[in-house]
Amino acid sequence: MQRGWIGAGLTAALLLGGLSPALAQDQLAESRQIVEDYSKPNPPWDGPTTGPKAEAGKLIVYVSTDQRNGGARGVGEGVVEAAELIGWDTRTIDGQGTVSGRSSGLTQAIALQPDAIVLGGIDANEQAALIEEAANAGIKVLGWHAYAATGPHETLPIFTNITTDPMKVAAAAAAYAVVTSEGKAGAIIFTDSVYEIAVAKSDAMAEVIRACAECTLLEIIDTPLSDTAMRMPPMTTSLLQKYGDQWTHALSINDLTFDFMAPSLASAGIAGDGHPTNISAGDGSEAAFQRIREKQYQAATVAEPLRLQGWQVVDEANRALAGEKDSGYVAPPHLFTPDNIGFDGGPDNIYDPNNGYTEIYAKIWGAD
Repeated sequence: MQRGWIGAGLTAALLLGGLSPALAQDQLAESRQIVEDYSKPNPPWDGPTTGPKAEAGKLIVYVSTDQRNGGARGVGEGVVEAAELIGWDTRTIDGQGTVSGRSSGLTQAIALQPDAIVLGGIDANEQAALIEEAANAGIKVLGWHAYAATGPHETLPIFTNITTDPMKVAAAAAAYAVVTSEGKAGAIIFTDSVYEIAVAKSDAMAEVIRACAECTLLEIIDTPLSDTAMRMPPMTTSLLQKYGDQWTHALSINDLTFDFMAPSLASAGIAGDGHPTNISAGDGSEAAFQRIREKQYQAATVAEPLRLQGWQVVDEANRALAGEKDSGYVAPPHLFTPDNIGFDGGPDNIYDPNNGYTEIYAKIWGAD
């Protein structure tokens, strides 16, 4: 895995498990540089500009891990929008945040005999048997956040997986914790081991915090995203009692964690911009954008361009159906903070890069 996006000190930390005293002095400066780099306005389009024309009349089924998850829901909405442009039919099935719900959703999708199925945040290993069944039925399978790497799966018949680089996302989130604490963060990290990509992100965030000489990794908490509504309120109260002022930063692999943490923080008399400072390593939900704008119990999110990724899903599906290779495109992550959300967040509380991607994809498909 390439780690050239991180400075020499953090590279050594992630590869060797710690910083030398000399490198530790540079860690805060490197974290500031990471924050600066990922807070910049989105660059011009650097994705595909050529590809197969689209044939109308295809059916694509988007199976969402959980429609309460703003990331999975947002990508699905992009899929529907792009598919309609080229005359494809769509179905969206809600996995309802459970293993059985996701299995049922994929079973329903296969029964529809579509041309393509999209794993909308569904972990590929969890549903390996049904993925094989779909492929054996001649259905193209694609993923969004289905595993921790981009591109085709190493062993399962998945054409490609669409995500920003989870290591870059994790580095940006953890670096913001280091910067906003002046290198003295007391961090708790929330993850969900059901998802390979979540574990990759939380492990990387933990390494950055451990590499910070005066930061403290208080705890890594593995808690199901599907149970956040029930678990987070009492857990937040318990953690406040356990750690008190030591807990300065909360890092999560998803904005959903903070949807249900905020009420408990408010009940404890903590100001919206007080500690813990809440930072998400994905996905950039509408609720998260609103919290950041209003400085109410979330300070940052490393957002995915969800609508863009929905359009990319359709483009990759079209390439698969045409017998071509995946495009290899990986959208850059973007760190949103109170300082840049006013001009980068957009009016609808989503990250939607102004780089002309819809026009470019439409031209590729012959729908312009």
